[in-house]
Amino acid sequence: MKYQTNRKALILLADGTIFYGKSVANKEGTAFGEVCFNTGMTGYQEIFTDPSYYGQLMVTTNAHIGNYGGNNEETESDTVKIAGLICRNFSYNYSRKQVDESLLSFLDKNNLFVISDVDTRALVAYIRDNGAMNAVISSDVDNIEGLKKQLAEVPDMNGLELASKVSTKEPYFFGDENAKYKVAAIDLGIKKNILRNMAKRDMYIKVFPYDASFEEMKSFEPDGFFLSNGPGDPEPLKEVIKTAKQIIDADYPLFGICLGHQIIALANGISTFKMHHGHRGINHPVLNNQTGRGEITSQNHGFSVNYDEAANNPDIEVTHKHLNDNTVMGLRMKNKNCFSVQYHPEAGPGPNDATYLFDEFIERMSKQTV
Repeated sequence: MKYQTNRKALILLADGTIFYGKSVANKEGTAFGEVCFNTGMTGYQEIFTDPSYYGQLMVTTNAHIGNYGGNNEETESDTVKIAGLICRNFSYNYSRKQVDESLLSFLDKNNLFVISDVDTRALVAYIRDNGAMNAVISSDVDNIEGLKKQLAEVPDMNGLELASKVSTKEPYFFGDENAKYKVAAIDLGIKKNILRNMAKRDMYIKVFPYDASFEEMKSFEPDGFFLSNGPGDPEPLKEVIKTAKQIIDADYPLFGICLGHQIIALANGISTFKMHHGHRGINHPVLNNQTGRGEITSQNHGFSVNYDEAANNPDIEVTHKHLNDNTVMGLRMKNKNCFSVQYHPEAGPGPNDATYLFDEFIERMSKQTV
């Protein structure tokens, strides 16, 4: 289906800067959130459904979005989690065998407002220079003052707790109940592919809500615990941090990814901070300090762990660092059965350099004596 896309739309940033584009499929709409960008050439459907992106306006740097349609097997959660989409060229037509529907149809089902024909190179350059900030995208281009007033009411991502918005409400199971290992996972916004990677390694996972207690999870009699990825600032998650401390004190094998990694840092008294514009893409270079080898990784985070505090903590080893800006990419506790990474080992953007971390989790569980 072809559309004559001529309805004007805009992106209004919190500092008053405006970029213009057009509303996809001529639809009216308005959406608020923190504006950020992802540099991935592929994987747009995985990005849109990743719970870690909850509440964010996504700018895609790849020039064509929608050209390979939508596939039901390529989602990381049951619904679209981004607040809105900003792209250069939106493809109404697609070409791929393994397709269930057009991307437009998929996004329509999730009531997502999309703007195309934006100078995304200029917008991304602006974000890189000035930092991620709140923004509004809208077809109501003649109501700029009204949009500014509404935008001023949107809470800042710094200090914002969002894990509760995406976490499961009730526990559920994933994998083969006869698997060798049982894992209790705290859902802070868990991606389906994390569960798939665990299940194919002979793990049976019980996924608990973000506010589940240590005692509740321990009744499952797990061999290990997992803290998932998720959106928002980690510092407001006081109860999750407390639970992580209890798991660590009991010396169960504990593995954290992304937000879970930040929670483990906070549980060890290491602070986190909001990054200037975050890491979001599929080709981020990471150095494994233990092996000396480089890894090409997929990343999605706007907060990071304080490097100096981690490096100077006598109980902590910084196992991985980002080669572009030397931020903390991995931690290991020296005297406890606990490790974590900031990036996403379950994501296979081409290289599968980081999937060994799931095997390390297996190895730790096989040796645990709790």
